[in-house]
Amino acid sequence: MANTQDFTAVMKDMMGAFPVDTKAMEEAFKTQATLNEKLSGVALEAAEKSAEISSKWTKDTIAKLAEMSKAKAEPADYAKSVTDFASASAEVAAENMAAFAEIAKKIQMDTVELLMAAGKDITEDATAAVKKATNDVSAAAKKAAAK
Repeated sequence: MANTQDFTAVMKDMMGAFPVDTKAMEEAFKTQATLNEKLSGVALEAAEKSAEISSKWTKDTIAKLAEMSKAKAEPADYAKSVTDFASASAEVAAENMAAFAEIAKKIQMDTVELLMAAGKDITEDATAAVKKATNDVSAAAKKAAAK
């Protein structure tokens, strides 16, 4: 009866002939970490600006409420005070919502810019890694064929 060939050694030799490029993995990790750092910076800057707007809005509202809650000489002054507060609050709300919209617009533009730049970098890195891997595999295949 014929003996079957043991392919364990053949597979071991074949896998050993294919070089593993850890440098490409390290570069990909560094690129991803840099992108995450930049995206975090965009998010944190937006959060800071949003917090500033919210804080100022709250302080202004409290100041207007303090003015509205003061005792008035005439009953009609209370109605005028409430009307003035409502009018001022609506105006400030519109201004603050516009400020929040500007922050959102800036975040969107910065994020798209970062992702496009990262995509270009990743494409260049991947192309270089594939070329290197192709050359390494070709060399390994030639070496294996020569044996």
